[in-house]
Amino acid sequence: MASAESGRGNPLPPEATGTTGRPLHDEAADDYSLTPVPEEARRSWFSVAVQRFGQVSSFQQFMVGAVLGYGMTFTDAVIAITVGSVMLEIITILLGVAGVREGVSTSVLARWSGFGRKGSAAVGMLVALSLAGWFGVQNGVFAQGMHDLAGWAPEWVWALVGGALVTAISVCGFTIMAWTAYLTVPAFLLLAGWSVVDTLAGHSLHDLLTGAPPGPVMSLAEGTTLVAGAFILGALMTPDMTRFNRRPSDVVKQTLLGVTLGEYVIGLTAVLLGHAARTADVVGIITTSSGLLGTLILTTAILKINDWNLYSSALAAVNSVDVLLGRRVGRRAVTLVIGVAGTALSAVGIVDGFTGFLEAIGVLAPPVAGIIIAEYYVVRRYRPALDRARRTGHPPEGIADWLPLSLVCWAAGTLTGEYLGVGIPAINAVVAAFALYAVAGRALEARRCGPARQNPLPDRTA
Repeated sequence: MASAESGRGNPLPPEATGTTGRPLHDEAADDYSLTPVPEEARRSWFSVAVQRFGQVSSFQQFMVGAVLGYGMTFTDAVIAITVGSVMLEIITILLGVAGVREGVSTSVLARWSGFGRKGSAAVGMLVALSLAGWFGVQNGVFAQGMHDLAGWAPEWVWALVGGALVTAISVCGFTIMAWTAYLTVPAFLLLAGWSVVDTLAGHSLHDLLTGAPPGPVMSLAEGTTLVAGAFILGALMTPDMTRFNRRPSDVVKQTLLGVTLGEYVIGLTAVLLGHAARTADVVGIITTSSGLLGTLILTTAILKINDWNLYSSALAAVNSVDVLLGRRVGRRAVTLVIGVAGTALSAVGIVDGFTGFLEAIGVLAPPVAGIIIAEYYVVRRYRPALDRARRTGHPPEGIADWLPLSLVCWAAGTLTGEYLGVGIPAINAVVAAFALYAVAGRALEARRCGPARQNPLPDRTA
């Protein structure tokens, strides 16, 4: 690559250009999709934390909590949420700190974190396809809820309305998405709180806290798996968000606040709803019992997470196109294309049939997190070059297209998560990929460098 924007330590002069020769003001308009976010574009930790909380406190989390409440006692649900949340927080913080240090998205970070150039394109395609699919699924949920309340318009009309709104927000980028979170997160919490109080009225809190689950019993392992699996893709995409943070401590604060409150406040509330309504269909509970209020809850819930599904999908696609085709495409244009496609598929109902496919390819995502963490923190083959890049503003050169070790570890992690009969599949996949890459990577580095470790890449800036 040619010259890049500055890292945090040494800003480039105003006439400098990004990695593709574009002026820096163009990079800013494109939300730095392929280049490091400069210091002056970083945000306060609270600005990013609100958006992170918006991701975690989603309707999906309500659904997870309701499923737990339908099949577990309240105490067991607390344990499942605690174990799953702690594991997610560790992964989220480690990936988030890498994101704030390097200032780049997950798929771009993967170039120097175990996967190589074309390997990062494979990661990008996986992420782009997964998140674009979930964007369509969430949009379909929105359309169904709106149709249940306002039956005068068919579902496909509401799908077009919801998809167009979320696409417009995502096209505008991080700043507008932040303002969307400022509005929708408090609104969601207030409206959901009102609805929950109304739904739980007439039920004994003591009975809800101590009673047996109303549905088939779910084991603690199954519950923990549900909690961890529901947000593992969100954890993997953490650098997309934390590249706008100013310091690593911001990542820790916003993760502890966002993930902990999101999992506990929303998750445990939904557990009580599952006990009270004796069903796992929390969407039906809220939208049918609360009328207009339920519709507003559904709207705010979808808006504050689906814009990030689309945004991260576009970032990943931009990286894949850049690597595979050698062409720089604008994030806004890619966002628009994916948004229109996802909206159209949800409007005609095709995307509903993709849920099984999305869940199937979802098993490929957790090992990616383990490999990035292992390379960045343990093997550290490219860390000296990345450190130089932050000082000089020139990205590391000489990166291989493919790194075979990462492909082996990716496959091993996926198989471990899918077929190991104990533990939590998503976490098993992360740990297996991490451990194998860390051990094999360190051994290969020791053999390659000899007794005295040398710089893994030549310093081309001298």
